[in-house]
Amino acid sequence: MLYLDYNEKQMHGTKEFPVAFYHVDYSHPRYDMPFHWHKEYEIVRILEGEFRLMLADEELSARRGDSFFIPGGAIHGGTPENCVYECLVFDLDLLFLHADICRQYLKKVKHQDIIIHPVIRVELPSLCHVIDRLFTTMSDMQPGYELAVSGLLLELFGLIFREECYTASTSGSASPFRHMEQLRPVFEYIENHFASGISLQQLSQISGMSPKYFCRYFQTMVHKTPMDYLNYYRIEHACTLLCTTDSPITSIAYDCGFNDCSYFIKLFKRYKHITPKQYQMQMKR
Repeated sequence: MLYLDYNEKQMHGTKEFPVAFYHVDYSHPRYDMPFHWHKEYEIVRILEGEFRLMLADEELSARRGDSFFIPGGAIHGGTPENCVYECLVFDLDLLFLHADICRQYLKKVKHQDIIIHPVIRVELPSLCHVIDRLFTTMSDMQPGYELAVSGLLLELFGLIFREECYTASTSGSASPFRHMEQLRPVFEYIENHFASGISLQQLSQISGMSPKYFCRYFQTMVHKTPMDYLNYYRIEHACTLLCTTDSPITSIAYDCGFNDCSYFIKLFKRYKHITPKQYQMQMKR
């Protein structure tokens, strides 16, 4: 699962069956999850450790047995801690092929008439059991799995409505994701220009805020300063290059926006606790 693009343009699954499964552990080049968004909905299941997710202007935490539910189009990013996790990404429209009575419920989800609770705790065994079966079915991909997955997704939404695992939106209320949405153009600019020099002044201008207010706003939403996040994004991209190319460390540093290889190595060690070369050797074993 490569979160390389802020707005993911890759197709999850196939056109006929837009559902995709990803297993992520520490050996994955995109173990951390930079901020991004996609039109599909996503369920993240925590198998080990803890995962801190930024969604809807708040930081959420989930542990083994818990799951996150991420609505389509919502900007999200996260930090795993000694964590193994799996993701199921699906297009909600897949389920609209079913009967009218099913569509009546699903329209409430799609149109944000209700906001599904973002964390499904292990204390809700009925929902967790369905999520476990859903991930196992997608992982095994036995003949007929498409039918089973479609049925399990419908069952999951049915339980969400039965257990009232949602908050109803009041008439005229703003989207709960509106504050993070104001940073969309900033994330998009970082994605497209991270290999070039980017200044705080540029980012604040893109956001339409003064530098001082932008720094405060960004840190409140992301829990990192704008320049910390830029360096974090560059290091994450470097991890992918270290795993997928044989380019020299110096070349990778320059390709990721670092003019000083020594500074790149120092920063990489700060984020990953090992040198780029050690990381490359570890991931290519």
